Amino acid sequence: MRIGELIERQGGTLVQGDPRHEIRGVNSIILAGRGDVVFAEDPKSASEALASNAGLVVLPPGLVASHLLDKCVVETIEPRLWFARAAKLLKIAQPTSGVHARAVIGTNVNLAEGVSIGPCTVIEDDACIGARTRIEAGAIIGRGVHIGEDCHIYPRAVLYSGATLGNSVVVHAGAVLGADGFGYVRDPAAGAYLQFPQQGTLAIEDEVEIGANTTIDRGALGETRIRRGTKIDNLVHIGHNCDIGEDVILVALTGISGSSSVGKGAVIAGQVGIGDHAHVGPGVILGGQAGVLSGKSVTNEGLKPGTVLWGTPARPLKQVLRELAVLARLARRRSRD
Repeated sequence: MRIGELIERQGGTLVQGDPRHEIRGVNSIILAGRGDVVFAEDPKSASEALASNAGLVVLPPGLVASHLLDKCVVETIEPRLWFARAAKLLKIAQPTSGVHARAVIGTNVNLAEGVSIGPCTVIEDDACIGARTRIEAGAIIGRGVHIGEDCHIYPRAVLYSGATLGNSVVVHAGAVLGADGFGYVRDPAAGAYLQFPQQGTLAIEDEVEIGANTTIDRGALGETRIRRGTKIDNLVHIGHNCDIGEDVILVALTGISGSSSVGKGAVIAGQVGIGDHAHVGPGVILGGQAGVLSGKSVTNEGLKPGTVLWGTPARPLKQVLRELAVLARLARRRSRD
């Protein structure tokens, strides 16, 4: 794709170079060649990028006063975002492979145009697969599952009956979507546990990405919902009846117990634990290993935007650090007594 076409499609200003220069892909500064794009956000990396073999360097406006004459340079307010969008535009689409001879396709399955089904995949009865969706080897698509257009289901992912996926959803290898939630009722006389009905649904909205070996349970009687644009890392667990808002980030090893909700734009770092029936408000940032107790709400009310909450129960990081400093002083004082 020519640089001029990239600029037409995603903005930016070509401050130097030929708009007809062909770009094939994106790369690191060290590995880039004449057909590659690189980006920089600070003076040091800008110098390295301009000295590289890259054919196009993307920079913030005014970062450097002059550029090497043989470089094509685009200026944009968000170089990293421009670079990521370019990567998506330049990515070569995999050819449609159709249905592999070793795939197992049930009855009354609706496969739209351009669907690719890998070997040893099982698609059970009444499933519906949208146009241009790819389902890789060994994936299991349960009875009546609906998958939208332009989705990518990686190998060995499992979608239980009752799951619905929107458009442009990515499910990485080993993810399990729509399994029974962990809900039991104890018989006080016998001491035994009986499963509470787990017969609800799971709805995954458009442009959600789900990492490898992540598990998301179906609703018990209602639904579990993951809203548009949310990105979920590997090894995350989301319990039954949860509602995860739009554009949420969930980092690896996070666990969210049943019937909890997370508001739009929240960022949940690694190893965070959220109890059942808890609520994390819109835009909240929970630092690594933070905890939200069952039934509690955590919001940004009264806090500056971008405040990081940490600890258990989660509270502003500066407050936690002050508390730790007080404890350290008390410990030192006690050791001297």
